[in-house]
Amino acid sequence: MAKHQQSLREKLYDIIFEADTPAGKAFDVALLVVILLSIVAVMLESVSSFQVQYGGLLRTLEWIFTVLFTIEYIARVLVVRHPKHYIFSFMGWIDLLAILPTYLSMFVVGSQYLMAVRTVRLLRVFRIFKLSRYIGEADVLKRAMQASRHKIIVFLLAVLSIVIITGTLMYLIEGPASGFTSIPISIYWSIVTLTTVGYGDIAPQTVVGQALASFIMVIGYGIIAVPTGIVTSELSKANEPVTTQVCPNCLREGHAPDAVYCKYCSAKL
Repeated sequence: MAKHQQSLREKLYDIIFEADTPAGKAFDVALLVVILLSIVAVMLESVSSFQVQYGGLLRTLEWIFTVLFTIEYIARVLVVRHPKHYIFSFMGWIDLLAILPTYLSMFVVGSQYLMAVRTVRLLRVFRIFKLSRYIGEADVLKRAMQASRHKIIVFLLAVLSIVIITGTLMYLIEGPASGFTSIPISIYWSIVTLTTVGYGDIAPQTVVGQALASFIMVIGYGIIAVPTGIVTSELSKANEPVTTQVCPNCLREGHAPDAVYCKYCSAKL
């Protein structure tokens, strides 16, 4: 009996956490469809005309989705080898946030709390993060971002220095008469200009100020390409073949096809 239960648990684990088997792929596809439908339901609920006409149907669908996600969450906790590793993992928190708001809204009653109910229920959009589990290239992008984080931090510090210097210079050049009432406001203008957003709420009036603004605009076009190049370079290094096999100990993916042990915790796969 114990062997049968262990075998059943392992089969459920392969279906829920793995995507290399037909059953696992079918489970992922079905769950992906449910996630997308639940996100659409959340969006439609925010449209007043749909809320008035189909409010009852949307609430019914919401409870159906919540029950399905609850069953999925409980199943993941039961079949995983170390439940705490899943419960306190990033995806564990996301899965919990996907179901918690609907249950919390049951306990918030009274017309004065309607805004709180809406705020709580809007947390259901966290379900969109559950989609990352089904994007095969997500792990490659994550590894590339992790590898390039030090270069990006240095780049951001350099950009921060530029906007502080140019913002201070613009404050000295233009002053309150042109809308640059303080150094923080001038730094805000410098950020808006450097990122080529250009709201236009503040603009330099003097020739020197306009020349500095033109310099910042030109620099901005060059700066935009820098983080793209850094991440692209790391992507080319990180784009190695990996499988969707999940480590039964730490629940992390991204192992090589011929891997025998987990590259994160060294547990046997």
